[in-house]
Amino acid sequence: MTAKNNSVACASTRGQASFPRGVHPAENKELAENAAIEVLPTPASVRIPVLQHLGKPSKVTAKPRADVAQNDPLGEADGFISAGIHSSISGQTARAGVTTLANGRHVPTVPVKAAGEQPLEGQALYDAMIGGQWPVTGLEQYEPKAIFSAAQEAGIVGQGGATFPTHVKLMKNDEKPVEAILLNGCECEPYLTADYRMMVEAPASIVCGALLAQIANGAKRVVVCIEDNKPEAIQAMRKAAEGTCVEVLSMKTKYPQGGEKQLVLAALGKAVPNGGLPLDVGAVVMNVGTATALARKVVRGYNLTHRIVTVTGKGITTPKNILAPVGVTFQELVDFCGGLNADAARVVSGGPMMGFAVGSLESIVTKGTSGITVMTADEIAKADETNCVRCGRCVDVCPLNLVPTKLALASRNNMPEVAARYHINVCMECGCCAYTCPASIPLVQLIRVGKVQVRNMAAK
Repeated sequence: MTAKNNSVACASTRGQASFPRGVHPAENKELAENAAIEVLPTPASVRIPVLQHLGKPSKVTAKPRADVAQNDPLGEADGFISAGIHSSISGQTARAGVTTLANGRHVPTVPVKAAGEQPLEGQALYDAMIGGQWPVTGLEQYEPKAIFSAAQEAGIVGQGGATFPTHVKLMKNDEKPVEAILLNGCECEPYLTADYRMMVEAPASIVCGALLAQIANGAKRVVVCIEDNKPEAIQAMRKAAEGTCVEVLSMKTKYPQGGEKQLVLAALGKAVPNGGLPLDVGAVVMNVGTATALARKVVRGYNLTHRIVTVTGKGITTPKNILAPVGVTFQELVDFCGGLNADAARVVSGGPMMGFAVGSLESIVTKGTSGITVMTADEIAKADETNCVRCGRCVDVCPLNLVPTKLALASRNNMPEVAARYHINVCMECGCCAYTCPASIPLVQLIRVGKVQVRNMAAK
């Protein structure tokens, strides 16, 4: 990469910020927040899905029975809104298989069987991916186009769960210039602490990635947004950002503070229009883990092959935050945490508000797997569903000002035209409505069904 001066000025923002409505579920962060990141031992094999992101699946380039090294490409992006895949271990590829992701989608995979020796394991892997020193000055040597290309080559996607290909957010847009990059460190989902541990253990990697993103898309400001229930993370990030233009903003603790639209409104006071993107109001939102992934590629040359996964819940023996290879099974992470407790009743990919319950621990870790939450029978027990009592609580807490009962009713009666009229596709499926519903109506599940009905209607 060639040098170029890309210095920009940043404004200063201080204070606490929030958004209207939302809920305050029990956080349960204490289970794993003090567990330092550990490295999972190299598994005997991994299965790398070709679709771990929004957009088109990767186009497989690796042949069966080919020797591959950790970090080698297995597939390339098949279009602009797509992302490549890479081997997370060194070994030999096998014939393509199929797996069921946590969200229920059946996707092809590229299996890789581990070789006897790995170039990076244990502490060496931690040091390469997260540890050590990270530059936060002198980054002007990197060209914007080179940073964009690096993100595209590395297959970097959003680490917060949305999995949108990151290189798209790094493009300069003359028609819609970027005013601010918001680094999402809120991690408002209950139980999960992967982002928190990253901010505490490797804050400079986040600052480095944020500044590289700023150089790439020309943003005027960089703001790290952290909920005020994470004082150690706020302190660590402010210390790492000293001498740079990166701001650290304390946000009010409330769910879903980490939602893109809620974050933009809380941090910048700008409302993202329905059907629009943060870029429509001059903002780009990026997870703190995504920023580290960008720094890791640009500075150290590593593709997105590993991520931090929180394995937590009252149903797991020893909750941990684990640096795990993409393609490993949930079972191996659970075993690394000492296994399930006797009263474990449900395994959720992600957190309890927006995650997906999985039917098998053979589900695999993808680029978007932020956590595995194991809940007990007592935690998931709830009252039987009853008729809607028209209390309006779901409307009162919806952060997008929707009417969830209308959407659920339209879904139950297979009325996609009504669901579309009430903006069902705007729903972010945050679960605030179901959390507060006294009738125990499965509002989020019904809304998900309704979205499928709307898509089917549009396809006719």
